[in-house]
Amino acid sequence: MNLTPQVKAYIDGLSVTHLIRNWRCSKFGDAWFQGESGDYWTDRMRKLMKEDPQTYKKASDEVGW
Repeated sequence: MNLTPQVKAYIDGLSVTHLIRNWRCSKFGDAWFQGESGDYWTDRMRKLMKEDPQTYKKASDEVGW
């Protein structure tokens, strides 16, 4: 999916928990995780993980696998 301003704003507005949940629970091949939007989603999660590892781990544990 192309990274339009609307798509970027949506991703930026998601909490760490929602980013992880969508990442782990979406169907294989989901358009959100393809192309530019997928790259941005990944970068956003990595950035949040580096900024606050404890919050990221807590959200990850909450979502489960």
